[in-house]
Amino acid sequence: MSGIGGPSSSLRFGAELFQSAAIARAFTLATLGTAFGTFAIEHIAGRVTLITIITGLCILGSAILWARRDDLVLVRLVPFSVLAFLVWALASTIWTHGTKQTVVGWFSLAAVAFLGIVAAHVRDTLQMVRALGDVLRVLLAVSLGIEILSGILLDTPIAFLGIEANIAAGGPVQGIFGTRNALGFVAVIALIAFMIEWRTASVRPGVAVTSVVLAGVLAVLSDSPTVIVLGVVVGTAALLLMLVRHTASDNRNVLQWTLGSVVAVGLAVAYALRHQIIAFLGAGSDFSTRVDLWNTIEQFVRIFPVQGWGWTGPWLRSQAPFNAINYVEQDHHASALNAFVDVVLQLGWVGLALFALLAGIALVRSWLVASVRRSVVYAWTPLMLIALIVDSLFESFTLSGFGWMLLVICAVRAGQSRSWRQHVDSGPGSSDLPAAQVAE
Repeated sequence: MSGIGGPSSSLRFGAELFQSAAIARAFTLATLGTAFGTFAIEHIAGRVTLITIITGLCILGSAILWARRDDLVLVRLVPFSVLAFLVWALASTIWTHGTKQTVVGWFSLAAVAFLGIVAAHVRDTLQMVRALGDVLRVLLAVSLGIEILSGILLDTPIAFLGIEANIAAGGPVQGIFGTRNALGFVAVIALIAFMIEWRTASVRPGVAVTSVVLAGVLAVLSDSPTVIVLGVVVGTAALLLMLVRHTASDNRNVLQWTLGSVVAVGLAVAYALRHQIIAFLGAGSDFSTRVDLWNTIEQFVRIFPVQGWGWTGPWLRSQAPFNAINYVEQDHHASALNAFVDVVLQLGWVGLALFALLAGIALVRSWLVASVRRSVVYAWTPLMLIALIVDSLFESFTLSGFGWMLLVICAVRAGQSRSWRQHVDSGPGSSDLPAAQVAE
């Protein structure tokens, strides 16, 4: 028999610790904080520090999953669409022109995906929104504070963070996210989370209002053209989802198909009027830069159209074909400025199909769930996916860091809510839904 403080009691304590709600919340906050703070961490403390943090979180996440293994079902752990994309990216090590770089890029992709999978399994949707809200409140407040320090109090740029001290002139500002487009995207993501918090009364009204104002101010100060597009699309999607949710169940399917047809026509009209829309947004120079880049990339896609050049994620400017593309463009691009174009370049048309399948299946599942569930918290997943997909037309944030993590989290949440895997028997007395979702 083991005495007090013996091995068996230490193991029990360790298991209870890793199964606890407190460690799950701490892990989720640390994971989201690292994902959204990647740029600041790397530029303040170095890449080695960032890699160490991510590795430590992966070890902690593995311990949490192991402690909760009796509550998990392997077939439900990772959506097949996420797994298929990761497998194809790994397979690209066979034909890549830089095997080492591709392996490193894949491990980075897989590590962030793993952290997102763990977080999605240990937190339900409302808890995830709350954690995201807490993290973004801090990071946006820090961004605003540093911009005020740089642009007003010191009136000098902070070069190592890319802050240009433009806040006194009304922007553009970058905060701790590196670029104005990244800050604008984060601000929109934050607005979605803050509005869900407000509607579910998860935080005090004063905190909710202050958070929305903070995100809104930084979205404006970012002076990012994509913020306007994201705001219009996400706002429209929220109104349509509200309309569907308040429609009688007998008429809901007809309305869904009607809305789908209207969206398809709207996209066709928007494409036909793209030049007028770009001129109205004042984004002519930004869009011209993107079009020139995409036309150049098209020439390289034709060389390896099916399998692509091999996965790296963010561009390695010294490696083919990225060095050649930048040479032609006489620029220093770190991505294709479009996630779909980036996937075609790196993983070919097969990779694009898998990426579109990942995002599309998750969006359809989450939209259908949000349209029938009473709680407004279920709207977070489809609205977040819409923001990620739309932003992917202008940036490649969805392929790494916080964008990729949010995409994986949303895919896991959507798969838990509506999937054929719900019918897989997970054992005697098991529920069709994960424990976290039953709690919702």
